[in-house]
Amino acid sequence: MSPETPSDGRTALVTGGSRGIGRAVVENLLEAGWRVRFSSRSPESVAEALNELEPSWGARVAGEAVDVRDRQAVERWVDGVGERDGGVELLVNNAGLGRFGPVDELSADDWRLVLDTNLNGAFWALRAAARWMKRGDGGWIINIASLASKNPFAGGAAYNASKFGLLGLSEAAMLDLRHAGIRVCAILPGSVDTDFHRSGDTSWKLTAEDVARAVTDLLRYPDRALPSRIELRPSRPPSKG
Repeated sequence: MSPETPSDGRTALVTGGSRGIGRAVVENLLEAGWRVRFSSRSPESVAEALNELEPSWGARVAGEAVDVRDRQAVERWVDGVGERDGGVELLVNNAGLGRFGPVDELSADDWRLVLDTNLNGAFWALRAAARWMKRGDGGWIINIASLASKNPFAGGAAYNASKFGLLGLSEAAMLDLRHAGIRVCAILPGSVDTDFHRSGDTSWKLTAEDVARAVTDLLRYPDRALPSRIELRPSRPPSKG
């Protein structure tokens, strides 16, 4: 794909695409010429996003309420898009959440919720999308991980485990799929100003647009090049002194 024709009408899937980083990714991909099909767990969030996007993009954008923890629901969504659009060329695994607290106080329900969403959900979508990409000419799978994928912090047992796992999944999938023309990359943002975690002065943080830009920049790399991990940090975080 060249910068001038980044998509050629191809189809992209974005999980967690109704707001935050996912929403910025959806908008950037639409501007770059992609057909974009996004998911969100909340039907209300899907409807609100579509009300804002469809006047500008029409049938180029579609959304569906999908709980990524549900393997069958994810597979129905991916396969439905593949059948209607004639294939899937890009998956951006963005759906994620956090539950925090000391490891000995973390509830079993919170542990399962975070792992099922951030890691298992990404696996279900990756596996289903890769099967479609193998039928075509390959594609891209981009997993939105985190600097917490390699930097543990107190109170982050579930979140760290899910993101460490997502990075491992990304790098193993990259080795499994690259000979089929499927490129896999993990993007590891640092602090991002979204409603995922917002408090105090946020002016120094990355924006959702910064992360979305990393996604669309990846798509411009020549086929021979495979950036498999991108670490993205705020340029000037607050000093600790």
